[in-house]
Amino acid sequence: MGEIADFGVPASIAAAWGVQDRPGYGPRPGLSLERIVDTAVRVAAAEGLAAVSMVRLGKELGTSAMALYRYVAAKDELLDLMLDRGLGPPPDGAGATGWRAGLQEWAQALLAAMLANPWTLQVPAGAPPITPNQIRWLERCLAALAGTGLAEPEKLSIVLLLSGYVRSFASTAAAAMHPGDRKPVDYGRALARLTDPERFPAITAAIAAGAIDDDADYDAAAEFAFGLDRVLDGIAALLDR
Repeated sequence: MGEIADFGVPASIAAAWGVQDRPGYGPRPGLSLERIVDTAVRVAAAEGLAAVSMVRLGKELGTSAMALYRYVAAKDELLDLMLDRGLGPPPDGAGATGWRAGLQEWAQALLAAMLANPWTLQVPAGAPPITPNQIRWLERCLAALAGTGLAEPEKLSIVLLLSGYVRSFASTAAAAMHPGDRKPVDYGRALARLTDPERFPAITAAIAAGAIDDDADYDAAAEFAFGLDRVLDGIAALLDR
């Protein structure tokens, strides 16, 4: 078997797995990959992901940005490691019985992890997961589908579908919880004034029924559960076939 780098895995990611040490030469005393990632996560939690830069981290750690590149060669690598730290490990799934309960527990736990660390939602979704905790999340979701009779590619597609739903909902919920400098909009009342019932009859019906009501108490947990159940109903229909 060749070196892990032969497969395109960055040295910093390999180090997170404990496969090899980083850096390969001249480490600065007191500096480590773990300290760099911890500091980056702390800055992101306090000021948002945009505040994280190699220059800023160098200042926080009392070193130069160039010294950090001995441990992490690119910003994308650092973001992967930060996301891994922010999400943490998944639940063990010991309390779930059956595929549906397992996926429900997995999705609820992922939502909680994202909302507890909203900066993770600012990390661009791109390459497949490769860091330890992300692979643990993938393993846990695939394990919940064991014994369903689904083909392995179908299981992976379900992971993608489910994680996409959770991330989308978490992004909306996080924006509502942390509006920043944006002025709140009386959405229902604004739509009622802006939309013509003849051009937007469906919107008008939703407003009239109270579905879009600024004064109504919004239950985010119930909303998430409703959407999650519809996704799981689709998987159940696939299994029935």
